[in-house]
Amino acid sequence: MFAQCANVTPLIQIGDKWTGKIIRCLEDGPRRFSELQVPLRAITPKVLTETLRAMERDGLLTRTAYAEIPPRVEYELTSLGRTLLEPMAAMCAWAQEHMETLLDARDRHLA
Repeated sequence: MFAQCANVTPLIQIGDKWTGKIIRCLEDGPRRFSELQVPLRAITPKVLTETLRAMERDGLLTRTAYAEIPPRVEYELTSLGRTLLEPMAAMCAWAQEHMETLLDARDRHLA
């Protein structure tokens, strides 16, 4: 069944808690670190930094540092990162359509 799959770490990590949310935050254009913290209020600065670095490593976003005082850094989705918007929208639509059924199944399982 999995013979065609490489036995390596997945190429990109989009199933973690924050990557998808960061992608959605950057959907409308570049944002600064502090601007990302507002909608992601539960994320710690350390986890945000780690996630942004991983996304940059995977080519999903770019980090642009401006030589200004005070320093300014912006994060923006790359064209590769933007290709995730459509599948993520489909996943959101599926979740909205099936949320009640899914929550009922969880409740039955816990009972």
